[in-house]
Amino acid sequence: MRVSFLGTGAAGGVPLYGCHCRACERAHADRAAVRQPCCALIETGLTRVLLDAGLMDLHRRFPHGSLDAILLTHFHPDHVQGLFHLRWGVGEKLAVHGPKDSEGCADLYKHPGLLDFQSARKFAPFTVGELKITPLPLIHSKPTLGYAVEGPGGERFAYLTDTRGLPPRSLAWLQNWGRFELALDCSFPPRPEPANHNDWDSALACVDELQPARTWLTHVGHKLDDWLITQSPRMPESLLIAADGQVFDVVPTAE
Repeated sequence: MRVSFLGTGAAGGVPLYGCHCRACERAHADRAAVRQPCCALIETGLTRVLLDAGLMDLHRRFPHGSLDAILLTHFHPDHVQGLFHLRWGVGEKLAVHGPKDSEGCADLYKHPGLLDFQSARKFAPFTVGELKITPLPLIHSKPTLGYAVEGPGGERFAYLTDTRGLPPRSLAWLQNWGRFELALDCSFPPRPEPANHNDWDSALACVDELQPARTWLTHVGHKLDDWLITQSPRMPESLLIAADGQVFDVVPTAE
């Protein structure tokens, strides 16, 4: 099972419009430092599933029929805005799984076009092709789900963004899941005030509680990138900062 980070940025991305911090200036000079809306692709030999849909060029990246489903974490614009163009396509319906949210985003529900919206139920697993997917509730300002994904070879990968910490039931579920790899929201450097996203300290607290085999921090904001440039914090080898375009294979569980 292969995971590709298509976008790893928080709302606003990097570089942030009008900002001249070190992270934004670096991204202006080096395309590799740019962060687009948070989005990932999971692939096996027979199945391709998109995690979130904030990229505005989805209709060009993924020809009709090349995706088996889209999983939405929630309906904030930076996670669904790519659907507004995609929906006007023609042909077979495309399944879009996401949390039950009566508001959704703008008129996507009213005019779904070829998008087949389906409400995912908390802790109720379902399958897409070769993948077994379990939705896990997260802590955010809108109804939000993370996804625990199991591949055909026993590979396990959890995608948890946007969130500030984890609800007790989701934490317990993951602690009992066995060996897995993790993509986790980390939007800010250490900060005392509460937010709708993990800062560095709350993200590392989640990692300490979950003990995943590897963790990729994503949904990164420009302030966190700037802090990382100046502080260069020491990190274990199993903790990585995700970047747009990174691809890795999830290692199967040894059971």
